[in-house]
Amino acid sequence: MESIQKLAIPIAIVIAGALIASALYLASIGRGPSGSSKETATATIELRGLQENDHIRGSADASVVMVEFSDSECPFCKVFDSTAKQVMEKYGGDGKVAWVYRYFPIPSLHPKAPKEAEALECAAELGGNEMFWKYADKVYMNTTSNNSLDIGVYNNPATAPINPATGQPYYAQKTPRSATDAGQLSDFAVELGIEKESFEECLASGRNIPRIETDVAEAGNSGGSGTPYIVFISKEKMPSDARSYLDSLIPTVGANTFVISKDGKRVSMSGALPFNYIDQLIELILD
Repeated sequence: MESIQKLAIPIAIVIAGALIASALYLASIGRGPSGSSKETATATIELRGLQENDHIRGSADASVVMVEFSDSECPFCKVFDSTAKQVMEKYGGDGKVAWVYRYFPIPSLHPKAPKEAEALECAAELGGNEMFWKYADKVYMNTTSNNSLDIGVYNNPATAPINPATGQPYYAQKTPRSATDAGQLSDFAVELGIEKESFEECLASGRNIPRIETDVAEAGNSGGSGTPYIVFISKEKMPSDARSYLDSLIPTVGANTFVISKDGKRVSMSGALPFNYIDQLIELILD
């Protein structure tokens, strides 16, 4: 029985990875979009406009706003993080596209993700929008996904599980340095010039949980059920060429990957599709 218990967590992590992969193509199930398997579905995509406390890269007046709902321990979110940077490198400088980050931690798959979301928000609280993005970059560059960061007293599970394939822990874990030590999350804060005590006090307080819960609820209400979940918001109605392009992708990416809003100004995307797919979509929307 003891050996079975030791293997339970690693097995759960493997299963979680499979579930995330499945979520890439199932994110729109349950919202009842219209359309055939040969046509991109249409549905109401309810989403807030830009908020004062949004974390944004690029111009708030951009022609297209790319709203990402993300889980920092999701491996596909880590992939999309790199893709989104490619998008901003091409379109962000001249104000064509802006990138907004909102939270969508899924604790059933990644128990550490909710606390990491709080850490991101604490960085923003203590250092503003620029610090948020610096801290987010640190997290996404350093995590190998699937609960892989050592987050000190917030580690969940409390002890790093053993990878049965290697016989080694899934991540290097240190004994917490204090009652509020957040491990690598604290280290990232210090490296970026955030006062450690203030950061850890913010993290321990839980005061940013309501903000994160608001984003999670919005993701679900707008049709997202897996991560990453992205909504492209255009100032103008999407041209017919863009709709035709999305229809042409269905045999490759599946019928539920993209959904178009009823007013034609929003497109949701479920999953971390390659840059060339997103690039072509943005070009058509901007045309």
